[in-house]
Amino acid sequence: MTEDRTVEFDAGRLDGYLRQALGLSGGRPEIARISGGQSNPTFFVSYDTRRLVLRKQPPGDLLPSAHAIDREYRVISALAGTDVPVPPALLYCDDRSIVGTPFYVMERLEGRVFHDCALDGVAPEERRAMYRSMAETLAALHNVDPAARGLGDFGRPGDYFARQIGRWSKQLVAAGSDKDPHFARLMAWLPQHIPQDNTSGIAHGDYRLGNLMFHPSEPRVIAVLDWELSTLGHPLGDLSHCCMTWQTAPDEYGGLAGLDLGALGIPPQAVFEADYYALARHGARLQPFHMAYAMFRWAAIFEGIAVRARAGTAAADNAEAVGRLAGVFARRAAEFT
Repeated sequence: MTEDRTVEFDAGRLDGYLRQALGLSGGRPEIARISGGQSNPTFFVSYDTRRLVLRKQPPGDLLPSAHAIDREYRVISALAGTDVPVPPALLYCDDRSIVGTPFYVMERLEGRVFHDCALDGVAPEERRAMYRSMAETLAALHNVDPAARGLGDFGRPGDYFARQIGRWSKQLVAAGSDKDPHFARLMAWLPQHIPQDNTSGIAHGDYRLGNLMFHPSEPRVIAVLDWELSTLGHPLGDLSHCCMTWQTAPDEYGGLAGLDLGALGIPPQAVFEADYYALARHGARLQPFHMAYAMFRWAAIFEGIAVRARAGTAAADNAEAVGRLAGVFARRAAEFT
């Protein structure tokens, strides 16, 4: 059995459990942690005849609503058989004696994951098709009826933006970050400009290029990954979050601003939105509020990472560098107000 040195659990115990639960046979698995990210630890578990992915909670004390592995498993399972491509979910386990925390296992798909929004190494015509597939996949998610998939209670319907703004504002106040002039402006402006629209659906919460897997050779999405922040919410929360890519520079979490999109074959934001609107059935359209909200939310998330980095409790090695982006995103958010 090959174990990655960053695997913090007994690989033999996991192997025994998976063999019994999934009827696996053959040699011992290779287990390797997938690096990166601020979220739930993820591992490849590779047998001779089966390739799996395991996602678990981080070790240690957690807030009650944080790192809800059971919710990830629930939404992925519920979306199976819809037009939303998700990895096949295999099992959920809340027995902490196996890997130390609850976890779930899904099939490992073979495909391409890009963390560079410029899609380096991809042909221009393929880039256009990949961005179209990204827009169409998001529309497919928002067209799913939550109640029809058993997700009617997956979150609180209505008042999504008001609740989100309130949540992140409270965290900023608790951290003392509300004294930043951009954060202060946003916390005052956003609640007063929420559109009167209570459209609700399944929201991914972090829908962006880096959380999608594309076919190994075709320009289409084969899986939406990392459902940690999923809930019931307003579809334009996801769309505006995805569109931040066009509003930020490559050194600002991998954005596209300042690049020659025409030469790259990447559509402008308006065209990406049009691809989405062509399939989405809710009829809502992005306004400056939505972009300000998306960048405010992400700025608050980055600020939280920065606070944890200063306290020495952040999950990723680059947490301090990521945390510096809080000011960048707060400033850009304020530009939409």
